[in-house]
Amino acid sequence: MPDLILHHARIYTQWPDHPWAEAIAIQKGRVIAVGDNDAILPLARPHTRRLHGQSRLALPAFTDAHIHLFNLARRRGQVALYDAASLEDLLARVRDHARHLLPDAWVLGYGWNESAWPERRFPTRHDLDAVTGGRPAVLWRTDLHAAVANSEALRRAGITPATHDPPSGVIDRDERGQPTGVLRELAINLVRRVIPPMTEAQAATNLRAVARDLHALGVVAAHDQRMKDNAEEGPGALRLYQRLAARGDLPLRVSCNLEAAHLDDLIELGIQSGFGNEWVRFGHVKLFADGSLGARTAWMLEPYENDPGNTGMFLTPPEEMAAIIQKAHRHGIAISIHAIGDRANRTVLDIFAETIAGGSDAPPLIPHRIEHVQTIQPQDQPRLARLGLTASMQPIHCTDDIPNTDRLWGARGRNTYPFRNLWDARTLLAFGSDAPVASPNPWWGIHAAVTRQRRDGTPSDGWYPNQRLTVQEAVWAYTLGPAAAIGQAHQQGRLAPGYLADLILLDRDIFTIPPHDLPHTRVLLTLLGGEPVHELITDH
Repeated sequence: MPDLILHHARIYTQWPDHPWAEAIAIQKGRVIAVGDNDAILPLARPHTRRLHGQSRLALPAFTDAHIHLFNLARRRGQVALYDAASLEDLLARVRDHARHLLPDAWVLGYGWNESAWPERRFPTRHDLDAVTGGRPAVLWRTDLHAAVANSEALRRAGITPATHDPPSGVIDRDERGQPTGVLRELAINLVRRVIPPMTEAQAATNLRAVARDLHALGVVAAHDQRMKDNAEEGPGALRLYQRLAARGDLPLRVSCNLEAAHLDDLIELGIQSGFGNEWVRFGHVKLFADGSLGARTAWMLEPYENDPGNTGMFLTPPEEMAAIIQKAHRHGIAISIHAIGDRANRTVLDIFAETIAGGSDAPPLIPHRIEHVQTIQPQDQPRLARLGLTASMQPIHCTDDIPNTDRLWGARGRNTYPFRNLWDARTLLAFGSDAPVASPNPWWGIHAAVTRQRRDGTPSDGWYPNQRLTVQEAVWAYTLGPAAAIGQAHQQGRLAPGYLADLILLDRDIFTIPPHDLPHTRVLLTLLGGEPVHELITDH
C-alpha cells in the first residue's frame, strides 16, 4: 500500500497512456498508480503520508546530463568568479578569499570570463601575485579549458621559461619568453597535479552539500563527466559513489564516466557501459576531440574571425580517437566525446560512421554520445540521428556564449546549438549544465532553449530564433532524453507505474507562463525514490 500520495496536483507524467493526472501513489521508491483524486486517494492507509499539491504543476524530476559532479564537489569552498564584472573585481574577490586562508593554503577559484570585462584580457600571474600573499594560486576560466596560475604555483609545478608546452597544451609566454601564468588545455595539468588532494570524507561532505543545491533546483540525477587527462578522478568518484550508495547515503542517481586511460582495464574486467544499478552505474568512456570557444582552441573548418592563422586544435589526434572508439565499440563500451568546433564534430561523426559500419559482436547497450555539439555544419546535423548518437547539449552555453560566438565565429553562429534542427531530425537530445563551467540551474537552461535569449532579455528577438524549442521539448530533454541516453527510459524520466518515484512540484505552470518568467521558477517539493529531499510545502 502507498507510502505517500501526492494529490490535487496537475501532474505532467510524460506517459502516453495517461499524460496528465491529479494524483500519484508511491510505494517503496516507485510509482504504483497515477490517476484522478477519486481513484488514488482511496488507496491510502493509516501510515500513508498525504501531500496536497495545491493544484500546482508536478513533473518528473530532472537529470543533469552533463555535469562535472565530482569536480563540483571538490570545488566547494573555492572562490566562484562567475559574476566578476572586471579584472579589478576578480582581484578584489580573490584578495578577500585569500585573507581567510592559512598562510600556505592554495588559493583556488573558477568561473571567470574576460569576454564581458572592460579589459577583455586574461589575468596574469603578476595580477594574482599582488593579491594572494605569497600563497600558490590557480583560477580556472569558466570553460575549464584555460586557467591562470600565480608565480608561486608555477614554481611548485616547475614551470619555467625552459618548460616546453605539453602535448595538446599551451603555456602562454610574454615577449621575453617568460610564462604569463595563463595555461591552456592540458598545460593546466602541470599545476593541477601539485595541488594537494581532497580526502574522501571531505569529498563526501561536499557532495551532500552540492546535492542539496541540486535538489532545490529539481535535479536528482547526474551524468558525471571527466576532464581531459585526469585519469585518477574517475575511479575516485566511482569509489565514493559506491561507498555512499552501499550505506544508503548517496544523494543523487549517478551515471559515472571514466577517462579513456581506463579503457583497457574495463575491457580486461569485462565491464560494459550500463553496469550498475538504479543508484550508481558506469556510463561512458570520455574522450576529447578539441578545446573550447573561449580558449580559441575549438577545432574549426575555417579560421577564427580576425585570427587568420588559427583554426583551433585537436586534443586527441584523429587516428588515436578512431582507434579508441573502435576498440570500445567492439567491447560493449559507449563513448562520450567532447566536440565543440565544426571540424571536430565532422571528424567525430566520420569516425562513428566508420566504426558502426564496421560492426561489433558486442556493441554497447547504450548510445554513444557527443558532448556539446556546439557548432556543426547543416549537412552534418542529421547524421547524429542516423547514427543513433546522443546529442548531449547545454542550453545555457548557447546564450552565455553569444558575445564570444559573434566575435570569434561571426556568421557561423547560425550553426551553433541548432536545437530545433536536431530535434526535427529525431536526434536524441539530453540536456545538462556543464557545471561548474556554468550554473546547474535547469530553469535557466530551459529558458535559453525556449527563447534563445539571455536572462536580461537580449537579443530582443532571440539569437537565431529559428532554433528554439517548446517548453515541453526542453522538459523532455532534461528527463526522458537523459534516461534514454543511459538505457534507463524504462524506469526514469516519466511518472508511470513501475517507474522510479523521482518527482518535482513547482510554484508556477511553466507551460503557460510568459517565457521570460521561466528562470524564476521555484521548486516546492523534490522526491527522490519517493522520499522528500527538498520540501517547502506542508502536509494537508
